[in-house]
Amino acid sequence: MGGSPYFAWSRRDQIIALAQQHAIPAIYSLRDWTIAGGLMSYGPILSDIYHRLGLYAAKILRGAKPADLPVEQSYRFEHVLNLKTARALGLEISPMLLARADEVIE
Repeated sequence: MGGSPYFAWSRRDQIIALAQQHAIPAIYSLRDWTIAGGLMSYGPILSDIYHRLGLYAAKILRGAKPADLPVEQSYRFEHVLNLKTARALGLEISPMLLARADEVIE
């Protein structure tokens, strides 16, 4: 397979439109997709990732060997729901799921 890792991102609007056109309730990993019209997302908070990346880079710039640094994993995630898209798909989102969402787009 192969190809650019940005291929899906460059086709984001088309992918979201196709999911809506075919009434596919899709879940994405980044909040930007939900803001663009996707049904929901659950994934790491990108600002946290960028912050940790900066800390990692600072360690390397101060002389740490990259091979000696531990692999880090995201530990904060966010769940975003798009109610407008849910209504367009004819879906009813449970009150429990709504209450657990970090952000709800009306």
